Amino acid sequence: MAILRTFTLAPLARAILRTSAFLLVAGPAGAVTVVDESLTIDETTALDRYVLNPGATLNATGASVERIDARDNARLNLQGTTVNASGADAIMLRAGAQAAIGNDTRIISDRLGLRLQRVGTAGSTATVSDSRIEGGQGGALVSGASTLNLVNSTVVSNGEFAAVELFGNGVLSAQGSTLTGANAGLSIQGDADFDEAAQVRLVNTRVQGLNGSAIVVGEELLDPAKASILVGPGTTLEGSNGVLLDVVANSDATLQVDGAQLVGDVRVQTGSTANLALDNQASLTGRLENVAGLTLANQARWTMVEDSQVGALTLSGGAVRFGEADQYQRLSLGSLSGNGTFIMDADFSTGQTDFLDVGTATGNHTLLVGSSGADPVTENDVHLIHTAAGDASFALLNGPVDVGTFSYELVQRGNDWFLDGASKLISPGTESVLALFNTAPTVWYGELTSLRSRMGELRLNESKAGAWGRAYGNKYNVDGAAGSAYTQTQQGFSLGADAPLSAGDGQWLIGVMAGHSTSDLNMSRGASAQVKSYYLGLYTTWLDAQSGYYFDGVVKANRFANDSKVTLSDGARTKGRYDNLGAGVSIEFGRHLALAQGYFIEPYTQWSAATIQGKDYRLDNGMRANGDDTRSLLGKAGVTLGKTFTLSEGRHVQPYVRLAYAHEFVDDNEVKVNANRFNNDVSGSRGEIGTGVAVSFNDRLQLHADFDYASGGRVEQPWGANVGLRFSW
Repeated sequence: MAILRTFTLAPLARAILRTSAFLLVAGPAGAVTVVDESLTIDETTALDRYVLNPGATLNATGASVERIDARDNARLNLQGTTVNASGADAIMLRAGAQAAIGNDTRIISDRLGLRLQRVGTAGSTATVSDSRIEGGQGGALVSGASTLNLVNSTVVSNGEFAAVELFGNGVLSAQGSTLTGANAGLSIQGDADFDEAAQVRLVNTRVQGLNGSAIVVGEELLDPAKASILVGPGTTLEGSNGVLLDVVANSDATLQVDGAQLVGDVRVQTGSTANLALDNQASLTGRLENVAGLTLANQARWTMVEDSQVGALTLSGGAVRFGEADQYQRLSLGSLSGNGTFIMDADFSTGQTDFLDVGTATGNHTLLVGSSGADPVTENDVHLIHTAAGDASFALLNGPVDVGTFSYELVQRGNDWFLDGASKLISPGTESVLALFNTAPTVWYGELTSLRSRMGELRLNESKAGAWGRAYGNKYNVDGAAGSAYTQTQQGFSLGADAPLSAGDGQWLIGVMAGHSTSDLNMSRGASAQVKSYYLGLYTTWLDAQSGYYFDGVVKANRFANDSKVTLSDGARTKGRYDNLGAGVSIEFGRHLALAQGYFIEPYTQWSAATIQGKDYRLDNGMRANGDDTRSLLGKAGVTLGKTFTLSEGRHVQPYVRLAYAHEFVDDNEVKVNANRFNNDVSGSRGEIGTGVAVSFNDRLQLHADFDYASGGRVEQPWGANVGLRFSW
């Protein structure tokens, strides 16, 4: 019973203490200077107390004062002055009195530092700049009809009361200032003589309750309070109990946050009312307890920290985030209107998810649901939203949600919305995996073309020993039927040297080559990848000058460095990397047939085979990829038509065009993503056309350029080009 009595009497005792302290005006008796008209004091003036009669003026610069009582319509100007009171308020401003306090003025008392008092409906005004107010019981008291302006100043309460106690329709404006209370930072109380709300404007200001809430509206056993609070950019509200706004005792508060970033709770006692509005990229992270209305506009965001209820939510380009990614919360709304975004998460491996439950929902809204690299444990739908009434529409902000191997679409069934994976749309992460496993053959063949194009040079240099260098580029468009649609842009270089063999008929060349290429892959939904290839090869060429028959053979080994970077549906980035090896062989056989007037025709066939090492690897979002060895068998038949122009001093120019038919025979390269099987299939036929020129500047130096286009099947090559030089000796 004793404990119950203590808690029951606490509000009454506190109210009596608060009222008694506020009524204390007079201090201990002593010497007093009474100012009837005007008085100026400075550092040479003896310490004294001052009473300003109605209409009087006191100017103090660098002075030391014990206490000041400014009566009706008096004027007070303190600059660089210290007011240090004991047993009374340091400065009292009565009805109509005005004070300008600045230039590092210090106001200190064991009671209240500054009191702005009213008489009837006539209040007082103080502007405090670059100064400090400190009180043993409270910092500053602002009565109804009174105004306190703080600029770059500090107000401190070391006692029961807040740093600033605001009554009735009093006004507090603070810019670049600090309000620190031993209990609450700012307290707003009711006054039955005023119907208007108290006005608070805080910009770049810190309000701190060291043993309580940052702002308290209302007091038990006192008149209900009304408050309109604007929190501007750079402002922070800090309560030791985690509460930035506490509304009690049947009071009413409106909190508008403009561009500020706040962390803390808004707590509203039953019977009281609070409405919040966040604007201009403002943010609030915390609990909303019994809040009647919340408005989020112009990219403002509320981040929940637990299951929450709000009476009415209005969105105008704002967003609600359902906690952190590993927290799953429920938001219940009486009504929803406007347009905005809900940022939600789901653990598809366990079935846990955030959930939105609305009474009456209107407007057009979007969902940003967190992606996952893991597949769901089941293929059941994921329930995200329920509405009891209304015509609201919901859509996914960045399209289907990436859930492991596949992406899930949002579907509506009555008044409920679900994520549904029935469409089996592969996710960007899966696209990157399939593209990387699929692209190695085109990388391998793109590097090989630079060797095949050298035939024109060899005919011009009569099989002399030499060295050569090539720069080349290719672009490929791979059809989605191959597993994943993507574009590949390749650029690289090859270096080589060869010499004639003395054995045999003397028409053989043997050589060695090395090179490097980089292929950039781009997919349609935010995925990209890169393959860096390093290769070494041996080649041989036989060209019979009399019959025109020729043979080309190449053996080439590669090391591939594969990187994927994926932008997921929720804007998150994931990546993966692996290295693997590859090897292949290519042979070509044809015949050079000379025609009249320097024309020639070359029918040929080419067969190439390559195998690329399979690999297991992970993306850092948990997606698992497993690829078998990738194989390719490419057959080609074609013809080259050209003409050799013989110039003076042994120079030659040989332009040509080439037509070919190619077919890829391998149609089954298996890839698994999170145990889901895919077939990378680039089989099919295509036509090729190319043109080029080989130029011999003399018997040692030749230039070559070649351009290609191919289309058909599942791989299109919009362009391919290579250019290089050969030097013979």
